[in-house]
Amino acid sequence: MPPMDIRWAEHRTERLIRKARRLWRRRPALPAVFEALARFGYGARGFVYLSIGVILMLTAHDLTSQTAGSTGVVETLARQPFGRLWLMALGLGLWAFVLWRVLQSVFDADNEGSDLSALGKRAGQAISGVVYGLLASTVFEVLDEVFANPTREDVAENQEKARALMELPFGQAMLIGVGLVILAVGVGNVVRGFRSDFARDLACSEKICKRVVPLAHIGYVARGLAYFPLAGLVMLAGFRERESAITSFGGALEAVETLPAGPWLLSATALGMMAFGAFAFVEGRFRRIRPPRDLEIT
Repeated sequence: MPPMDIRWAEHRTERLIRKARRLWRRRPALPAVFEALARFGYGARGFVYLSIGVILMLTAHDLTSQTAGSTGVVETLARQPFGRLWLMALGLGLWAFVLWRVLQSVFDADNEGSDLSALGKRAGQAISGVVYGLLASTVFEVLDEVFANPTREDVAENQEKARALMELPFGQAMLIGVGLVILAVGVGNVVRGFRSDFARDLACSEKICKRVVPLAHIGYVARGLAYFPLAGLVMLAGFRERESAITSFGGALEAVETLPAGPWLLSATALGMMAFGAFAFVEGRFRRIRPPRDLEIT
């Protein structure tokens, strides 16, 4: 290579290195990235629950045959125009929320501490992260299988797990225990809906807080009560040794429609789910996000 070409190449390489260093120095700080991802994640969660509420309301009035669970939302989105783009954005948002749950539960992003009450809350956040991680995985699974029916597969998978569990020693008791755990999750949400001070975690004016906090109280109580039908069906399957009674979260809600005043109960639950989703959007905008600067397990 002629000397002139060598000097030109060296000069260009130096310019590229300097430019890369400037871009690296201007990169956003890691806590700012974590905060942006957390807010995006809350928005994704809000979208899921608002969609569940809308589908549940339509189901209550016989306007749709779509299952009103989270996988039902994924199935509905997959059939919309630009469905793959919707699912991609939703899946990324849910994984962002999972990351935030990891920061909360493992690295104590909310500064809860390490006493017994704080560890219980952080354990709940970890379980929440696992649940949303499974949902995010479902979203990307549907992206790979355009004609997948996640709702039907979800029910079949749940029934297969119940069958395998009942074949084990004390399988019936363990299945009843699973139902009790689901019931406990529901009760925990109801208790939190009545007792928690949701305004504590919001960085908004007192006027705005008074308007939006009732959404959290209504939403958490409704979400907690929505777990009760599924818990009852799981325990009933354990008592009767009938795995066919097992269904999905959305399927259990739709079973409520067969009860007296079922459509009204579903409508009330739908409004509660929409309130929960709306409050998730509020959290995406106003929640105090305190990402840890050093990722040290506490």
